[in-house]
Amino acid sequence: MTEVFELQYALDTFYFLVCGALVMWMAAGFSMLEAGLVRGKNTTEILTKNIALYAIACVMYMVCGYAIMYPELGSTFLVGIGGNGVEGGDTYAPSADFFFQVVFVATAMSIVSGAVAERMKLWVFLAFAVAMTAFIYPMEGRWTWGGESVFGMYSLSMVDFAGSGIVHMAGAAAALAGVLLLGARKGKYGKNGEINAIPGANLPMATLGTFILWMGWFGFNGGSVLQTSTVDTANAVAVVFLNTNAAAAGGAIAAMVLARILFKKADLTMILNGALAGLVTITAGPDTPTPLLATLFGALGGIVVVFSILAFDKIKIDDPVGAISVHGVCGLLGLVLVPITNADATLMGQLGGAATIFVWVFGASLIVWAILKAAMGIRVTEEEEYDGVDVSECGLEAYPEFTKG
Repeated sequence: MTEVFELQYALDTFYFLVCGALVMWMAAGFSMLEAGLVRGKNTTEILTKNIALYAIACVMYMVCGYAIMYPELGSTFLVGIGGNGVEGGDTYAPSADFFFQVVFVATAMSIVSGAVAERMKLWVFLAFAVAMTAFIYPMEGRWTWGGESVFGMYSLSMVDFAGSGIVHMAGAAAALAGVLLLGARKGKYGKNGEINAIPGANLPMATLGTFILWMGWFGFNGGSVLQTSTVDTANAVAVVFLNTNAAAAGGAIAAMVLARILFKKADLTMILNGALAGLVTITAGPDTPTPLLATLFGALGGIVVVFSILAFDKIKIDDPVGAISVHGVCGLLGLVLVPITNADATLMGQLGGAATIFVWVFGASLIVWAILKAAMGIRVTEEEEYDGVDVSECGLEAYPEFTKG
């Protein structure tokens, strides 16, 4: 390799790895966000799920998921990653690509964790994590980023820059399938149709989690440029960072204003979800909008997520952290908005890709959840739910001095 190529190779590989590390840090963000939005008696189990699912995702994607999603790359992964990236036209190490991909898998699975919180058995959740990260996610990734046809029948023409649909909507679809079989938390919905709020235990922790996710998203979207060693790619990275930040800000402000209009209060949980909704919305196409348009796209996500959370409550789909609305509904919104600024995308192509992802992930997940329900049961007992799953599932309490009389 020439000196110029060696420098480019080193820079792009280092950038790829740093962005992957930022996305890995999002696991901490999900942990803190979910732990803050559930009741104190379920905190330890939430934290256990998040660290365990990350470990499971790393192992299962290495064992088979990567090879399913990228057959040409993954077929030689376990016996050693060779090559220097020249043949494929890449200027980064193949192992860096795997690392960047595996943290996306973990992100998709993290979305499921919060939606089924406070009433699902821990080991059932972890068993589903194996299926999701080893097969369900890699298959839809094979049809999208992998470029393969869907079961040999048709090819997708969807544009999804960093994964509004491929990662976020997929995670939400898996979560929705689990929630439908699991049912709502006891006391969430009254017999006469009333909706009872169940406040989270630690809003400072939830806010910290949101800021961590906001920061990690720069790696999520910025890393998807794949390179930064030329003038063009460096400028592209800067645009993606700028638009990602703008969309999050727009989403937070829009959700805050809408909450003030609807509830006469500045609802912090809606503001947090608004920022995340803006991030999810822009993820499908952060490279083409102007900063003002990115802000407006994020604001639209912040508005949609508030109405979506309220709508899911009305139809009695209990999602303690609003994950299905943030990642599913706003993931779809992000895909639909891409053609506005990207001439390579069409509305029908975006909708076709979204439908394929949802039908596959939701259907496959529903089957896996149903098998687990029949074999093991997926819900803790009513007594265990009342006492909190920390003790029954983990044998530890997150805040023992506050819960013991």
